[in-house]
Amino acid sequence: MASILIMDDEAPIRLLLRRILDDDGHQIREAANGHHGLTLYREAPADVVITDILMPERDGLEVTLALTQEFLDARVIAITGATGDRNYLNIAKLFGARRVIQKPFTPDEVRRAVRYTLAH
Repeated sequence: MASILIMDDEAPIRLLLRRILDDDGHQIREAANGHHGLTLYREAPADVVITDILMPERDGLEVTLALTQEFLDARVIAITGATGDRNYLNIAKLFGARRVIQKPFTPDEVRRAVRYTLAH
């Protein structure tokens, strides 16, 4: 299956995403912030990156922009728990995210986003 890099500062969210994607046979790596996540990606690019938007040490918008500028084939899914204004998700799309997901999400939403991102 695919290699997936999860970047989220919340350990329970990383664990949830890991469980969902492990069940589908994907290889998972994790980072608790954008700086560490970019380092991991540069060492060994992943097939898909799932990044939270609001996190310390380089937020998900910075990560998305850096990945899509440095690696033209980077496939990013941006997620956020920010409520009210969905502007963060729209900006993530402008910066190159292929899919966006609002927290809380369902396992099926994550699986659909990953399948779509891998196929396109």
